Amino acid sequence: QVQLVESGGGLVQAGGSLRLSCAASGRTNSNYAMGWFRQAPGKEREFVAGISANSGYTTSADSVKGRFTVSRDNAKNTVYLQMNSLKPEDTAVYYCAARAFIPTMKANEYNYWGQGTQVTVSS
Repeated sequence: QVQLVESGGGLVQAGGSLRLSCAASGRTNSNYAMGWFRQAPGKEREFVAGISANSGYTTSADSVKGRFTVSRDNAKNTVYLQMNSLKPEDTAVYYCAARAFIPTMKANEYNYWGQGTQVTVSS
């Protein structure tokens, strides 16, 4: 089992920045790909960004390209999501998730999930 705990969410004005962290514990190993997803009230959970186990491959949704950056530090078992130029439409609960090797955009292909952290962007 892998336990994931997100942190770093909060309230920020439009144009501001936040950095989310996702700390992994339990049966962690460097072979897990990590994904970030978000879910706004009344909306489906959507893919935000992902990173492969060795950081050699990253991908992100078109809506966040150029603004959000995913990275990881395997020595610390932690994945990060740097969010810049935040917009009110980025408001959501952000989740990190883990699966084997390569990140995908489909939530149902991830095996482990964190509890989420709220990000609120005011206009």
